[in-house]
Amino acid sequence: MSDFAYSYARPSALEQRPEGNALLLSAFAEEGLDTETACFFWGRLRNSWLAARGLSTLAKVVASRFVPQSIALRDPIVTAGASQLRFEAFSSCNGVYARLDLGPEALDGEFLSSGTTNVDFNEPMVNALARISRTEPVLLSVGQQEVVLERAAGKVVERKVALPERWIKGLTSVQAYLALMEEKLRLTRVQAVQLVQSIPAGSSKADYYLVLRGVRPSFTPVASAGAVQVGGVHRLRLLDGLLPLCEAVRVYATPDGQASAFVLELGGGQSFLLALSADVWRGFSGEGNQLETLMDELPAEWISGANRLFRGNEVFNPSLFALEHDLAPGTVERLCASLSAMGLLGFDLADNQHFYRRLPFKLGRILSMNPRLKNARALLDAADDVQLVGLGAGGRTEARVRGTDVWHTVVVGGAEAARCTCPWFSSHQGQRGPCKHILAAQMRFL
Repeated sequence: MSDFAYSYARPSALEQRPEGNALLLSAFAEEGLDTETACFFWGRLRNSWLAARGLSTLAKVVASRFVPQSIALRDPIVTAGASQLRFEAFSSCNGVYARLDLGPEALDGEFLSSGTTNVDFNEPMVNALARISRTEPVLLSVGQQEVVLERAAGKVVERKVALPERWIKGLTSVQAYLALMEEKLRLTRVQAVQLVQSIPAGSSKADYYLVLRGVRPSFTPVASAGAVQVGGVHRLRLLDGLLPLCEAVRVYATPDGQASAFVLELGGGQSFLLALSADVWRGFSGEGNQLETLMDELPAEWISGANRLFRGNEVFNPSLFALEHDLAPGTVERLCASLSAMGLLGFDLADNQHFYRRLPFKLGRILSMNPRLKNARALLDAADDVQLVGLGAGGRTEARVRGTDVWHTVVVGGAEAARCTCPWFSSHQGQRGPCKHILAAQMRFL
């Protein structure tokens, strides 16, 4: 956990004229913060009470664990730039992703530069957020080394900490799922509250399906046409405190039911996203849903060039990006996958566009965060570990690939999905990305 400082500002200056925005902003200068070099953003939260409720819900998500052996964390990722702030986090079990977006309408301050940091939300920060009143002026500073929340009652400073490796892997997978999602339903505040209240008591091990019966949404264990599959539906109780404050909820899902998302429209330039993995035991960090796109390596200078091009929170559409820069769509797809594999890429459902995070640029993450891809390349480097058996109808290729103790039969190519005889493929049937044997055969023969 990070070190923290919890010191009190001079209450006389802040309490005399709490409405004075200029005076509040000057508090940073009085405390000696170097906003020219240390800060990405500093300014006032226009609706501090609502933002505090969103941040408190984010902290609740981070502290939650739906798999017993998971380790509790409190590490929000904060990205500043393009006139907005994004606060992202995963549950400690990595199966729930949450993001609070504060757009230009929610902020009254100055963006000095763009960037991303990662801090802990310790008890002083959680307590300070819980105590913010409806009309209380609150200052926020986001910098490379710290996030500062300042009220009349005092100041909380949360220092930068190392970003957990499995969160970078989770960022890779969750944005790929979000990019595939389609909007299924739009619920009013009343409907959303009724929906969460209808969740069966206790923890759900079975899938549930969201349906509308008339105007009332409900969950049912029976699949039907148009229903939205939601795994681990009890995880939606994380939204209990925020749902009564929203204006509407948009429900999204991937076509194959492997992930779902709920976007709360909070008004005033604020929104909150909660994405759920297909099952409680499945963390986003182990999905491998971009491995096939990463098989063909791009030149390192292309990826480095894209990193220099984009700024924090900058959004872009891959199709338009391809047209503007005269690139083949497949090249841009591989570029997005490479950037995502380093945790640099996110996806905004509201704008239906990718956005960029300013994280340390490390090309080695592409392999280190994707051990199946690394192991597939090791199979190709070894002599005779990937052998051609024969060619079949429709462009199908059969191969033998060495496993840990036995050889596995792999079939790739053609219109049908690839398959393998290994235990991984037998357990997941391709729903969590290809196994290393399929990847090796595809790289060798396709």
